[in-house]
Amino acid sequence: MTVVEDKEQDSAPRRRDRGDRQSPARATFTALTAWLSRPLADFHLVLALTGLLTSIGIVMVLSASSVASVDPDTGSGVYALFKKHLIFVLTGSVVFWVALRMPLKRTRALSSMAVVVCLAMLALVLTPLGSAGGGAQRWFVVGGFSVQPVEFTKVAFALWGAHVLVTKYHVLHQWRHLMVPVVPVALLMFALVMAQPNLSGTITLGVVLLSLLWFAGAPKRLFAVILAGGVAGAVVLALTASYRMSRVMSFLSPGSDTSGAAYQATQAKYALADGGLFGKGLGQGPSKWSYLPNVQNDFIFAVIGEELGFIGCIVVIGLFVGLAIVGLRIAMRNLDPWIRITAGTLTVFTVSQAGINIGYVVGLLPVTGVTLPLISAGGTSIWVTMFLMGLLANAARHEPESVAALRSQGPGKFGRLLRLPAPEVYRPPARRRGSGRPAPRGDRPSGRGARSAQAPERRRSTPARRGSSVRRGT
Repeated sequence: MTVVEDKEQDSAPRRRDRGDRQSPARATFTALTAWLSRPLADFHLVLALTGLLTSIGIVMVLSASSVASVDPDTGSGVYALFKKHLIFVLTGSVVFWVALRMPLKRTRALSSMAVVVCLAMLALVLTPLGSAGGGAQRWFVVGGFSVQPVEFTKVAFALWGAHVLVTKYHVLHQWRHLMVPVVPVALLMFALVMAQPNLSGTITLGVVLLSLLWFAGAPKRLFAVILAGGVAGAVVLALTASYRMSRVMSFLSPGSDTSGAAYQATQAKYALADGGLFGKGLGQGPSKWSYLPNVQNDFIFAVIGEELGFIGCIVVIGLFVGLAIVGLRIAMRNLDPWIRITAGTLTVFTVSQAGINIGYVVGLLPVTGVTLPLISAGGTSIWVTMFLMGLLANAARHEPESVAALRSQGPGKFGRLLRLPAPEVYRPPARRRGSGRPAPRGDRPSGRGARSAQAPERRRSTPARRGSSVRRGT
């Protein structure tokens, strides 16, 4: 064998080794795909996303509210609003744990009572029991803390609407069963919320209604009718109130009244422009010095862009996009149709609320009073969003792979730390005879799996009994 042949044989394995090696990007993608295929990946992602968004909110509220907190008349210092927000976050963590630990069947059973209570609260807030401010009457003030019943109404309506639609699934092909009672109850809620008045609350309630009908499989022509009615209603509402009309006109021509109706939107754009790519640094943004009103509430995204720059904005938007992907993934991976509709509706509701807030801060939508979930300062919105995230994490633990892993391998580190009970196995209800519509898609795989698992068991047990009787006879 010649020297050249020896060199070729030695170099061949080396070329194969180099070919077998994956690029860093491909290796990272492979590792990420393998991690996402783990049973509790969605549960851990919900915990991580909730923690990251809440932490960003704590830091940004501390930075944005320092100037607005100072009040010489009351003697409050620079940390007054931050301490209030921190109290809501800590109590919201308890709410998150309760929603994570509560059995989903119990949550579904209480949804009807919750809707009744929320309707009563929406009516009572219009009485002298409610507190007025800023031209609206939409709060209950208890012990110095304000509570908005419309925030609780959104969650109760989502849970109850999913319960009704799943219960009536076999007759949803008939319009009267599809519309009643979900749509009439929604219209009653719209009327009570607009009486406050609260257009932003009505819009988010409309998002909940559309999401419920979408995930329940309503026909597309129904959405065209609802959207047309919503647009017509928005036009009527804008024409009947001067302040709404001024907001719409300032959105259509933002440069016409920069010191009036378009003042907040203009200052928000200035703040975003001043931030540049990397921002001015935490606490260094000048917008909080009364240049941008309500900077710690509705316009906190402008402070993020001003102090953390374009990179900070992209990180926040990426976290909400990740939340949307994980929430819809949880909805698709569950077999229980109520969990599927609830998880999808709550995900769309939360992410759309973030999209509306970011949209009007950057000038893509008219200004409305929608907060940025988990980031804006606020009491009721923090509690409600924490409850939603707890329900979403609870739904992630009810995925079939997660149920099998938790029941066979134990609760895991987070389960032991949070004292979480083992999730229940989903058992589809018995199929109704004479129904004009097949069982829900979430029911069919479980029903087939149950039947296929039972049939071999019967086949195995029958020869055993026969064999044992023959042996006894012998």
